[in-house]
Amino acid sequence: MRRCSCRFATSASITADGVYKCVLAYAQQAKIAVDGFGVHSLRATAATNALEHEADIAKVQEWLGHANIATTRLYDRRKSRPQDSPTFKVAY
Repeated sequence: MRRCSCRFATSASITADGVYKCVLAYAQQAKIAVDGFGVHSLRATAATNALEHEADIAKVQEWLGHANIATTRLYDRRKSRPQDSPTFKVAY
């Protein structure tokens, strides 16, 4: 696979928009065309995966930077249908 054209200056911080554009560029290179796929779905999948593997929800809360544990619970999709997640639809 060719390298993504996302380039970052070493002295500059990447913005949220820059991360979004880079993820979409990599997804396009990998021929991932799934509605709803993006930075937020990857974040939700990572948080759910951590919780499914018995990570402490307080640690996941800290990792995600949530002030309130109730916000982190929104990422806890262990009881929902995984096939509804955009990342579930990506073929490997």
